[in-house]
Amino acid sequence: MASPGVEVELLVKGRSDLGDVAPEIKASERRTAVAIADLEWRDMDADDYGTNEAQDSDFPAVERSRLQEMLSLLGLETYQAQKLSLQDSLQISSDSMKNWAPQAPKDLPWNFLRKLQALNAEARNTTMVLDVPPDARPAEKESQMEEEIIYWDAADDVSADIYSFSELPTPDTPVNPLDLLCALLLSSDSFLQQEIVHKMSLCQFALPLVLPDSENHYHTFLLWALRGVVRTWWAQPPRGVGSLREDSAVLSRAPAFAFVRMEVSSNSKSQLLNAVLSPGHRPRDCFWHRDLNVGTNPREIADGLVEVSWFLPSGREDLDIFPEPVAFLNLRGDIGSHWLQFKLLTEVSSAVFILTDNISKKEYKLLYSMKGSATKYYFILSPYRGKRNANLRFLNRLIPVLKMDHSHVLVKVSSTDSAGFVRRVRSIVAHVARSPCRRLSVEEMAHAARKLGLRVDEDCEECQRAKERMERITRKIKDSDAYRRDELRLQGDPWRKAAQVEKELCQAQWAGDPPDKGRAELRHRLLELRAQQNGHEPAGGVQEFITAISGPSLGEKQYFLRWMEWGLARVASPRPRQPPETILTLRPKHCGVVDLSELLWPEPLGVEHFLREMGQFYEAESCLVEAGKLPASQRRFAHFPGLALELLLKGLPLELVDGSTLSTPLRWVTGLLKELHARLERRSRLVVLSALGVPGTGKSTLLNTMFGLRFATGRGCGPRGAFMQLVTVAESFSQDLGCDHILVIDSGGLIGGALATAGERFELEASLATLLVGLSNVTVVSLAETRDIPPAILHAFLRLEKTGHMPNYQFVYQNLHDTCAPGPRPRERRQLLDPPGDAIRAGAQMEKQGGGGIRTLADLAFCDPEKQHVWHIPGLWHGVPPMAAVSLGYSEAIFELKRCLLENIRNGLSNQNKSIQQLIELVRRL
Repeated sequence: MASPGVEVELLVKGRSDLGDVAPEIKASERRTAVAIADLEWRDMDADDYGTNEAQDSDFPAVERSRLQEMLSLLGLETYQAQKLSLQDSLQISSDSMKNWAPQAPKDLPWNFLRKLQALNAEARNTTMVLDVPPDARPAEKESQMEEEIIYWDAADDVSADIYSFSELPTPDTPVNPLDLLCALLLSSDSFLQQEIVHKMSLCQFALPLVLPDSENHYHTFLLWALRGVVRTWWAQPPRGVGSLREDSAVLSRAPAFAFVRMEVSSNSKSQLLNAVLSPGHRPRDCFWHRDLNVGTNPREIADGLVEVSWFLPSGREDLDIFPEPVAFLNLRGDIGSHWLQFKLLTEVSSAVFILTDNISKKEYKLLYSMKGSATKYYFILSPYRGKRNANLRFLNRLIPVLKMDHSHVLVKVSSTDSAGFVRRVRSIVAHVARSPCRRLSVEEMAHAARKLGLRVDEDCEECQRAKERMERITRKIKDSDAYRRDELRLQGDPWRKAAQVEKELCQAQWAGDPPDKGRAELRHRLLELRAQQNGHEPAGGVQEFITAISGPSLGEKQYFLRWMEWGLARVASPRPRQPPETILTLRPKHCGVVDLSELLWPEPLGVEHFLREMGQFYEAESCLVEAGKLPASQRRFAHFPGLALELLLKGLPLELVDGSTLSTPLRWVTGLLKELHARLERRSRLVVLSALGVPGTGKSTLLNTMFGLRFATGRGCGPRGAFMQLVTVAESFSQDLGCDHILVIDSGGLIGGALATAGERFELEASLATLLVGLSNVTVVSLAETRDIPPAILHAFLRLEKTGHMPNYQFVYQNLHDTCAPGPRPRERRQLLDPPGDAIRAGAQMEKQGGGGIRTLADLAFCDPEKQHVWHIPGLWHGVPPMAAVSLGYSEAIFELKRCLLENIRNGLSNQNKSIQQLIELVRRL
């Protein structure tokens, strides 16, 4: 028997005006025939489902046709055999300079990718602007369209056999964003899928967890696509001091709460979830719903999609709805039509909230099959008139089966206080999370998905072979420092000593001194050091790494590199980090050779260390061949630059300036550029764009947002060296832009703060800044505060001004408290140019110019205060991290900066583009 509390609650609340309006019901949402074959209750009568066998057989064909038509509508049908790649989506084209609205459905996927790359919060908006106004369409066509659309009359009985077959979106009607997302994911390769999900996480959009594919009748659990998502939250233990934690979204465990719909519900799951996740009066729209884009078509192919979003505490009591991370899962569509996904949710969730207007005999039998489940079930009802008795009858039967009581039944009707209802749902979630409950990671959810027969994207052979190779390397790493010392033997002291000798040789050469005994001794010492390096064999881990990137499968190489990044991040244990400003301004306590490792923050073990080792084997061998100490026929490592170049072409940043010694491995970089020249052949015109600034000013995030790159981000946490990535210009646009590729260089952590104005550290920074600016056609200087212009960068400008080579430059202030409209403002431009400060005088002193004649930055020949050189970028986050979304102002300002940079390149303001041969010569000279 049911608890009397249930009857009382339903009877009292059931008297309210419930309304007769029900949302349109799509055929796919009511279609249960496909799911029946997978259920234990196959002996049920067909009459219980309001359909018959002949009708069931027609449904799969309708679904297949609908998916193909959607792909054709969006222009994605050509990407079913050869999937869309990450490199395809990142090409620079004429559209990269336009802030345009899509004009046809075929524009929507590219518009979505461009906006997502720019972290634009409006990326899900599918509104189109047509060349022909809607009112100019022929009247006959409109009436024909109206006749073809079938709507379900809300006055019809709920259990009637009525399905709505709405047309696919017309050109002037927005495509459902969830259909667009599913179509794009189905057309993308694994690495573009991963990038899409990563960018969606930064925008605080709900992420796809299970991707439906009605065409092939299998669904995919997106474990690989979610691997790149990293979550940060404030962990507060019951006793002790709280701390900031960071972990992979697929590895961290949290209680999960699923929200599903059974048949028809007058309440929107997604709106309810957004309200539950929104603290106070700060609305969050991580789950898309129909009110976010008025006029959008109903879903056509996205039913069966499961989305996930997390609540993450920030440590602020006024914002933290829950004290620990909590996952929320949302099934799109009706559970009867998507029983497999519903079954998965019941096995991975701590509790399931079922939204429905009424419980019928069919639905009762669906839920009865869940008997014995450890999951808690809650109903959110909004019953139609005359259905109270039926609801009570079925609830009374389900209560002992699902181990419920009256508190598990919530009624929400039009008169219900929405805020109070949301508080009640939150209190249930918090109560379940506090009690002993199921806590699974996404990786553990994937195990449950496999058992139910869902496909897991990570289970392909290439991915698994790459993972095994990664594990063979990382399982030997017990201590990062010990591993570097024992396995990466050519780095550390051997490379540091060789770099110091090469630096002294270079200084002697450019000083113009005649050859003497000292220079001969330096050459002899260098050859000895290089011979010692060449006497080593690559260690086991390095050899495994080389074998992995030498294989014929390009996909397996990409999988391997991603696995290595994550695997090394899990096993690496760098020393406790200090703020970069503290460490970068340290000074040596003694004269002589400076141990640069003492002047820099600890560097986590990464893929770049394995590539550095390869570079040192190549450097040592090349040095001996040049000196005639080793026959060219005996070279073993000449193919290493070619292996590394493959990685650069597939989007991996390669090191230009070694972060451990703050020097450039000249032979290795030259070898890379020669391989690049050979590979690009006729499309070898380059523009070099560099970004300089102190750590923490957001320059890497700026470049990643602007061009979709993968430079490491994080204040004092990433690699120290300067890295380069290659951006391809579409052939159709290269003639107009004047180049075929843009080589983007991120200075990383090479440049210190304003206090680094003396000593050998400053000399190193100034030399490296001169190198990077000297190579560049365009330079972006990223600054955190007004007047915070690193003296090393000013010194580079002073030195290059004398040579006549000055790149087009832009000063970018980021993370300002003022978040008003982006763009340069004259008052603030003058503030940049007014105070000379000690930095100018320090740079001038090094160049022996004296500081008297340079009173302001504007006194330098390259500074024109009337030109658009200064940008103010609003803060990255809108709100308080970790739940904050990226600011729309930040995204729009970055787009304007990108447009300006490309316009300057096209108009020739960035000096002449370079051939790769010219770039090689510049590297040697600088």
